[in-house]
Amino acid sequence: MIGASDTLVSTKLRPFHTRPNLVARPRLIVKLEPEAGHKLMLISAPAGFGKTTLLGEWAASRSDEQCVAWVSLDEGDNDPARFLSYLVAALQTVEEEIGEGVLSSLRAPGSPPVEALTGALINELADVPGTLAIVLDDYHLIDSDQVHGMVAFLLERLPSNVHLLIASRIDPPLPLARLRARGQITEINATDLFFTREEAVTFLKETMGLNLSEEDVAALEERTEGWIAGLQLAALSMRDREDVPGFVRAFSGSHCDVLDFLSEEVLERQSEQMRAFLLETSILQRLTEELCDAVTDRDDGQEALERLERENLFVVPLDDERRWYRYHHLFADVLRGLLEQERSEEVKELHLRAASWYERNGWASEAVEHALAAGDAGRAARLVEYYTQALLQRGEGVTVDRWLSALPAGLLRSRPRLSLARAILALISGRADEVEPLLTDAERALATVDQAGEPPVGESVRGAGERPRVGGDAACRARPAARRRRTHDPVHPTGPRSRGRG
Repeated sequence: MIGASDTLVSTKLRPFHTRPNLVARPRLIVKLEPEAGHKLMLISAPAGFGKTTLLGEWAASRSDEQCVAWVSLDEGDNDPARFLSYLVAALQTVEEEIGEGVLSSLRAPGSPPVEALTGALINELADVPGTLAIVLDDYHLIDSDQVHGMVAFLLERLPSNVHLLIASRIDPPLPLARLRARGQITEINATDLFFTREEAVTFLKETMGLNLSEEDVAALEERTEGWIAGLQLAALSMRDREDVPGFVRAFSGSHCDVLDFLSEEVLERQSEQMRAFLLETSILQRLTEELCDAVTDRDDGQEALERLERENLFVVPLDDERRWYRYHHLFADVLRGLLEQERSEEVKELHLRAASWYERNGWASEAVEHALAAGDAGRAARLVEYYTQALLQRGEGVTVDRWLSALPAGLLRSRPRLSLARAILALISGRADEVEPLLTDAERALATVDQAGEPPVGESVRGAGERPRVGGDAACRARPAARRRRTHDPVHPTGPRSRGRG
């Protein structure tokens, strides 16, 4: 796994691992083969249609000459600097030296705008030997205009040996119309992804191990319209049932109704201990034995994960060693909804346990996110203080800004390091008029609150860097910079230097 000091999650950079008994879909794989002049392959369909599985099958079929750089996106990648860091890290799994200069520039003080760094990366891509495919999975989680702009810039200037594959629940806000008009895009949608009758038969009988009549298979395929998640839920519900035809006859409803009904039925067929495990760990984006044990306060995490994978119960392995997993997104949504309904009073404690584990193991972003989800503003503030300097040095100002925006204003003003961080963000974003009052807040808080005796957060955390210092020297450096910004950039108070905001 990538070191904690890099703040990158290595499982985000690994293609989806397909199961041995996966339903082969050669009719779709052939559509993903790069064609001359086609810059983008877009898979766009709602949840539960097998987008990631299809991309994983396609990636597994590539030869060594057709390399794949894979990024599984999440909400944190709306930070342009973080998005670019993950993109470079993915490319380095294919070509080790690529993007080193981009990363160095990104982490240097006063680094160029990420758009300029994207251009430099494109120049390096042209020198990569052979065919290269860049996969951006779960792109619907990106809502940053700046990241969309970077991807559009990349698409417009992709070298002929590089192709981009995007999987998303919605059509992304990219220049799709122009790509269509130029014949530069291949598209796979929900209609393409529906299981055919033959694929449904293979899935239900071979993958799910059900002995169904042709009539039952046909009825299920018709009622689900080939919707893969619906078929899987139906199959899980039919296990060990005596009256399978009766279940099939009663099975109906929209996708959402089917999902809710069958997910609850699947859960009801689990042991009390397994059901508790599923609900409690649903707060996690990624699952591993130690983290699950910390959150559930038990020691059966690995056994539970292996059983879930063995029974094909909506858990996806994220690495070759079967150490990291995630839940199918649809299943996780249902689990979290049931957790809120049935055990809402426990949600805060579960997030706090997750935050503690991530903090002990050096995962800055995850620790802060779970502290915020728990509503523990004080803990979140201390973590943000501890990590802000390192993140700002890596150019991830959008992440810091989002964390600060989630904290109460009074708490921000009472902690000098947080006020100084806000002043730095205002300065590098071109909002010079905001710097002076924020520095005044920092100095006032420093004069009235003795934080020297407060124990450092995360003494065991690796790679966080030195604890940031706040004082008159920082204020003295920031004030002249703010005045220069106001003098030299009077027309664009939030203007073109605004690197860190998406």
